[in-house]
Amino acid sequence: MPFIPHTEKDLQDMLSDIGISSLDGLFAEIPESLCCEAPQLLPALNEMEVSRLMGERAGKDGGMLGFIGGGAYEHHIPAAVWEITTRGEFYSAYTPYQAEASQGTLQVLYEYQSMIAGLTGLEVSNASLYDGASAAAEAVLMAVRCSRKKTAKVGVPATVNPRTIKTIANLIGQQGIELVEISYDLKKGCIDPASLSQYSGNDLVAIIIPQPNFFGTIEDVDALTDWAHGEGALVIGVVNPTSLALLKPPGEWGHAGADIACGDGQPLGIPLSSGGPYFGFLSCQKKWLRQIPGRVVGKTQDRDGNVGYVLTMQAREQHIRRSKATSNICTNQGLMTVAATIYLALLGPSGLLDVAKASLQNSQILKEKLTAIPGVDLLYSGHTFHEFVVKLNRPVDTVLKELYKDGIVAGLPLDSDCLLICVTETKTLEDMERFSNCLETIMSRSFS
Repeated sequence: MPFIPHTEKDLQDMLSDIGISSLDGLFAEIPESLCCEAPQLLPALNEMEVSRLMGERAGKDGGMLGFIGGGAYEHHIPAAVWEITTRGEFYSAYTPYQAEASQGTLQVLYEYQSMIAGLTGLEVSNASLYDGASAAAEAVLMAVRCSRKKTAKVGVPATVNPRTIKTIANLIGQQGIELVEISYDLKKGCIDPASLSQYSGNDLVAIIIPQPNFFGTIEDVDALTDWAHGEGALVIGVVNPTSLALLKPPGEWGHAGADIACGDGQPLGIPLSSGGPYFGFLSCQKKWLRQIPGRVVGKTQDRDGNVGYVLTMQAREQHIRRSKATSNICTNQGLMTVAATIYLALLGPSGLLDVAKASLQNSQILKEKLTAIPGVDLLYSGHTFHEFVVKLNRPVDTVLKELYKDGIVAGLPLDSDCLLICVTETKTLEDMERFSNCLETIMSRSFS
């Protein structure tokens, strides 16, 4: 039995026995730069009090009119999605190592892979990753493995979501991989293909292409893809899955298509939930199958000709072979992929197209309404999907606080005077009128 100190004296005796004076000594090997102040925790609550507190917080999540995006998006989720997802067969299922006992889970994951492969226009999909940012980092590691170049440089446009860039940097920081920042056109808000000549001869292993990018702007993916392939670099598409109902899939970019596509699957039936859990998707061309991270589910037949589903292409132990593993991702967000599969099955191709069209149309309507207000200008001239950036002649933080008083979360601040605004199919004309009218009133005031 382990010794558990129950009193301050017990604790001091234990610390004395191991030769340190305080609990801080247990963590002395952690660099000071990684340490932070202890969080201020609430006093202990009983079950009833916790339930009430969580209910109040959940109510706040849904009580505001939100126009914030930046990587997590509010979409309508049919009630049937989570009614089915939370059935016991799915809700409590764990890793499907034993195929004979996991046919239902494996079949759903196989259908999920088929849907993601269809959306991205690529031949192979894995059975999901943790989130979009870690999927992008895994895609970078995968591209380096696929390349036979001696260098390990990856081009990362400044138009990629900064949180994704940060995650990539964190996860590859000790892998000897260099991230080369690619600049963008400050007028259009996207990469100018003509400017890529400055990166020629840089011996890039891969280049990331966001579509749409962090500013909501549509990139010239064909020109970027062809340039990258001309430089001998692989192409990693970081995409919004909903937009793929309207935009060209990564598998059709340029003359040869993207090599890898990834992104966050949250728009596909996953609620915002104060930030998670979400899931990441990743697909690729068939020739790179052996380097794909995570699990792959295959469809086969037994000796009697019955259809069966199994984990394939990888041994179970490959996930725990440390540096020799293709990936150390073993458990993933499987329940979220079940929800996404049900969401896509319920909507079908035409339903997802309707969602994408409505989001695009609403964003254009709101863009016109807001930019008609004095002091509100569109920052970038490039075409957008369902997000866009406006520049205000008032302090953004002040404007956001005023709008919050009116029950509106207006967007994601990018700078002291720039705001990233998102609109999906969930917003009505009345919602957009309310936002526009409130912003016009606030912009007409003078702030000290």
